Formats: sequence, C-alpha cells, structure tokens
Amino acid sequence: MMKRLLLSCFCMCTAVLLFADKPVHAQKKKKNKEEKKEISIYDIDTLSHPIPNNRASFHINIDKEQKHADAMDGKVDGVIVYAADTTLTAMLSRTMLRDIDQIQVMIENMPVNNTDKMMENQTRIRYLRAVLSLVRSFNNDARVDAVYYKRTVANLKQLIIARNEDRLMAFVKDNTNEYTLANAELLDGYPDARNYLFTEMGKQNPKMMIKRLSQFANEPFADDIIASAARVVPNEVYNYAASTNYTLSSAVKRCKDPLVQTIVRINAESKAPLKAMPFLSDIYNKRKTIAEIDKITSDPDLFYKNLVRLKLQNDSLGGDTYTDELQYRGLKYVRDMNDLHESPDAVRFKCIDGFTPEELYFLMVYGQDEIYTSSFLGTYKRMMERMKPAKGDELLAKVHYDHFRTFIRMCAGYNTLSTFLQTMDESQKSALMKDFVADLEKGKENELEDAVDVADAFGSIADSTLSDFLLNQVRANYERCAQIKSKKGVIVYGLLATLFKGSQGGDNNVGNVSAELNLPPISLVPYKSLINDSGIVYEQIFFFGDDDGKTAYTGFMSNFKDGKWKVTNDKYWTTITSTPAAGKPVVIYANLPIPEPGDEEAQDKLAQYLSARDIHPTVIIHRGHSYHLPLTIDKMAPENKIVMLGSCGGYHNLATVLDHSPEAHIISSKQTGSMSVNEPIIKAINTQLLGGNDIDWVAMWTSLRLYFDTKPADKDKFSDYVPPYKNLGAIFIKAYRRISNSTER
Repeated sequence: MMKRLLLSCFCMCTAVLLFADKPVHAQKKKKNKEEKKEISIYDIDTLSHPIPNNRASFHINIDKEQKHADAMDGKVDGVIVYAADTTLTAMLSRTMLRDIDQIQVMIENMPVNNTDKMMENQTRIRYLRAVLSLVRSFNNDARVDAVYYKRTVANLKQLIIARNEDRLMAFVKDNTNEYTLANAELLDGYPDARNYLFTEMGKQNPKMMIKRLSQFANEPFADDIIASAARVVPNEVYNYAASTNYTLSSAVKRCKDPLVQTIVRINAESKAPLKAMPFLSDIYNKRKTIAEIDKITSDPDLFYKNLVRLKLQNDSLGGDTYTDELQYRGLKYVRDMNDLHESPDAVRFKCIDGFTPEELYFLMVYGQDEIYTSSFLGTYKRMMERMKPAKGDELLAKVHYDHFRTFIRMCAGYNTLSTFLQTMDESQKSALMKDFVADLEKGKENELEDAVDVADAFGSIADSTLSDFLLNQVRANYERCAQIKSKKGVIVYGLLATLFKGSQGGDNNVGNVSAELNLPPISLVPYKSLINDSGIVYEQIFFFGDDDGKTAYTGFMSNFKDGKWKVTNDKYWTTITSTPAAGKPVVIYANLPIPEPGDEEAQDKLAQYLSARDIHPTVIIHRGHSYHLPLTIDKMAPENKIVMLGSCGGYHNLATVLDHSPEAHIISSKQTGSMSVNEPIIKAINTQLLGGNDIDWVAMWTSLRLYFDTKPADKDKFSDYVPPYKNLGAIFIKAYRRISNSTER
C-alpha cells in the first residue's frame, strides 16, 4: 500500500510538471509521422560558418570554464558528478556542458539585426560574455542548486533570443524572476527593461534586491526598494545607513519613507543602535523613545522580556530582526543552565526564576540546537507549573503557535508530550495534533522545517494510539493535496506516510523503507563506498580550542594506544594510521585543539594539506558545541558518507549538512555530545572499518545498546543519540529532494 502511495505521488508530480512544461504543439499527435519538423536557427547544434578570430578567444574561455566544471569531480569526461545523485548529475551535465555548447553555437549562427559589421561583432561578444559570466558563477558557487542553474541557463538562451528579436521588454515582463535578474547584464543599454525588472523584483523580493543596492543606488526607483526592504529586513537597511560607503549610506538617508528615516535616526541617536533595532516598531509607532529603548537594552533580563513582548504582540514589523535577537539572547540563559548542569536546581535555574510560561517556551524552542536534556526538562517543569490553571492549547494560542511543531517534536523527544497533552481535553488534544500534521504543503518548495519536525517527532512517539492517529491524519492530508493538485503536498505527505508506516515496523523494516523511498540503503553504508582508489578509508575529526575541546581531544587520543595505530604529530594536526596487523588501512586526521582562533587556522591548514594531496575523507566527526558546528559544516563535501555531529541535529543543521554532503548518513544527538558516548560509537565504526566490513547501523546500534546497558551513568546520554536509520528528519530531506529533483527533470 505504502509503495503504491509513494509511487502515485511520484507519477502524479512528474505528470503534472511535464504537462506544464511541454509546449502545446508537442502534445498533439503528429498527423504524419514521416513529416519532418523544421529546426529553428536557435536550436541548431552545429556551426553554419567558422568562428572569426576576433571572437575565438571568448569561446576558448567559455570552454575552459566548462572544462573546469567538468573536472571538479576529478575527471574530465563530460559528466559533472553531483555526489551519488544520478538525477542531479544528469541535469548539471546537460545544462552546463551540452546546453551551454548549444547557446555558443546559437550565438554564432543566428542573424543579428544590424548591418554594421563592427556592431554585429560587439553584439555577439556581449552575448558570449554573458555566457562566460554564468559559467564562472557556477564554478564559484559553493552550494550548487541544479534546478536553479537549469532554469537560469534556459532563461539566458531565451533572453538572448528576445534581445536579438527586439522584444526584450515583453520578455522581461513575462519573466520577472530571479533567473532574468541573474542574467541582467544583457539589459545594459535597455534602461526601461532594466528599471522595470529591478522595480518589480523590488516589490516581489525586497530581501533579495536590497543586497544589490550598489547596482542601483543612484536610480530613482532605489527609494521604493529601500522602503520595501525596511519592512522585511530592516537590519539590512540599517547596515547601509551605517555604512562608510557614501553612495550606499546616502541612498538610504535620502529616502523619505518614514520607516527608513526612523532607522536613520536610530543609527544617529541610539547609544547601542544594533540592540535598539529589534524595537524598531516601538520607536516607529511612538510607543517608546530611543532613550527608553536604550535603558531596556542595557538590562539583559529586561531586554529578553521585551523581545518576548514583541512576539506576543505579534508585531510583523521587523519580525526577523527581533526573532533573531530573541534567539541570541535566549541562548545566554540556555548556556548558563547547561554550564551549571552539575549544580543544585536552585542554583542552576536561578537565571529563569522570574520568567513567565511564555518566556520559558521561547527559551526552549529557540534554544533547541544547544539545550541539554536536563536543561529542557527543568525549564519545561517550571513552564508547566507557572502555566496553571491555563491549558496547553491556551499557551500555544498566546504565543501564536510560533514554532509549535518544534515544541511538540522536542516534547516527543524528551518524553514530555503526554504530560503536555494531558492538560487538554480530548477534543482540544485531537485538534492540536491535527494541526501538527496539517498544511505542510504551504510555503516554498524548499521550506521543509515543519515537515521535518513532524517526521522527527513521529520517530520519538511510543504511544501506538497517537502514532496511528498521526498516520491516519497524514493519509487524509495526502488525499487532500492530491485533490487540490499540490505537488509539494503530495510529495511531503506521501513520504511521511511511507516513513511513518515503515518506522512502525521496527528495525527489521528499515530496508523496505529504503526501497519504497527509492533511496540507497538507510541502514547500511557499503565499505566500498568509503575507500579511495587505493583502498584507504580517510576520516577527519574537528576539534575546537575551548576547555571542552581539549578534554575531548585527550579522551579521543586515548583510544589509539592498543598497538593497532601509529600516531604522528604536525604543528596543526595529528595523523593516526592503522598498522598492517590491525586490518584494512584507515587514516584519521584530527586538528589540534589550539585556543581560538588557532583552532580554525589548524582546520584550514589541514584542509589545504588534504586538498593538495587529493585526499577526500568519507567519515567526518564534529567534536564540539553546536555553535562551533557551522565551521565544520562549511568544510564538508559530497564525498562525506558518514557524518557524526557531536551536537544537536536540528532541521537547519541536517539540511545544511545534506547541502554539502547529499548522501551522508548522519548520527546526531538531541543535546550536546558526551565524550563517554562519542568514544564507543567512534570505536565501533573504526572496528568495522579495520575489518573491511560494511557499516550496518542496526547491528551496531543493537551492540552499543547492550554495552550501555552495563553503563548506567551513560545509558540515558546514549539514548539521546539518533542513529542514521532512525534519523527520520534526514531521511525525509534526502527523499524529498530526490523526488522533487526527479520531477524537475
């Protein structure tokens, strides 16, 4: 049943997209199969005449950039490999190699409506420069989006044709989007078309356009874009107002919009303007003066409480600004509680003594990436006590259901969901859990945080009645989305239904889930996928220079004193190499935990060393707090097949890891990793690698569970770790991207 459900999801999405993209004439049956269709001059893929010498260099440079793109995977073979994703590999290869080649040919073949030979030559050169610019952008893009480049290259071709046929304005009006914006250099010399594009994009996406202010700061339409941006990304406008670049700051200061002028005043008058910016709405609406805001921001508790006040007011003006600040300020309390984890509760939780239930709620949901299990439980307990006699649904209504799926997912993960639901009667409980899985199709195609929260929560729910209820709700939403022909909804709910049904079958059913989702095995990493051409497995461990990092490094190194490993030290890193007697070759690189910023320098030096020797680790281990994690993720690559996060694996972390390493099997923790748990897991992985064995997660986790049963002090910590085959959030993201990209193809 589930396989048919997902298959219908895939087929429906493919059919809808193909029908939408296919020209009408292509859908009609040919009256005469022998009739030959005339090929447009714009689609011919062979040159009709030799390329003149004065343009040959441009073609040579484009070809060089294409070769560079082709060589990124280590081979120049006409294939741009995107990890192990054959769909994206085919899409990128066709787009950046064959489609670009055809555009080059088109530029030379097509008639240019200009009798002046010199002008004709310059026109073709302009087109070739645009092609070169696009291919260079691809090569410099650290996070390639195959669908984006497919659409941008297609847009470039049609934009060249439209310009050549003197219908540029009509094209821009029909294609006012990010792809035309990416190719906007072809609008130079056509001010009406360029101004229209920038103005309309400023209305559609001021967040994107304000980042391009330097391109149009002196244009009359800049005022409208700056004013629109001030309402969605006021901090960006503030940055320009405070800039030392006269052109940019002047563009903001001359804008007469009242909100923009409020931002200018904050920059000029506040003692701490960056702290004052989250309270832009208070100042703009004359609820508080800049001096009153300065007094609030000078007191950390008042600062946090007033940020929550803005949340409860549901003020949309500057929402992202005060939300980001709320998260930043809230993390201070989370870290204080974490640091005092061995102290009595009266000491540990003193910092939140005066907080309301709403203030505690925001601490938990915005501190999700760093909060320890015990810190969550202590904060949750106090929230529940102070919430009485109100019910759970009343609390969520008061916080406007902000991140309520995250809260439910955390409650499920920390085994507190039942106590929260018990504060409500049956009808309220059912309504809340219906809302929990409803409307996941809303938002852009790549906005998946809510769906991932639902997937992760289901993986932690032990109540069979509740899990059956959620599965039925997912199926009902799938049928609803099929009826309204929502591509995203059909994929999301089809995947969730398959994941939920599969996870109910226990560990022995995970292989079936892989097959139904058309994914590589989620319970197994083949040994052959971890070795290089010489049969060596390379691992890289990231350590940091704080006290925890130094302790973790010392504990880690104690594992290699059994005679099976050879250890050598460099200025910036340690190399650990297995001996021939130990088994198969394994080489581990671990940067030294040098006090910051030396730790980051050590990681950079090691990365340079590995790159120079064409070494691509397939196992990556992060040993540090979650606030260090972005530094590790930035150095991840498509070759990484096993990724162990020594800190929380929340949605944004999982999604970003999979941006860099699409096929990674991710081990994550619900809290900051524990050395006493990390070491046995790492040792278990290396034992399998030395034996030349596939990494069987189900068997390994069963063995580890038995081991930690004998370690009462660490058993609960181990239970916070999520193995790859149970990491439903990561599995969901992989499967969604695979199906979404397949339908795009």
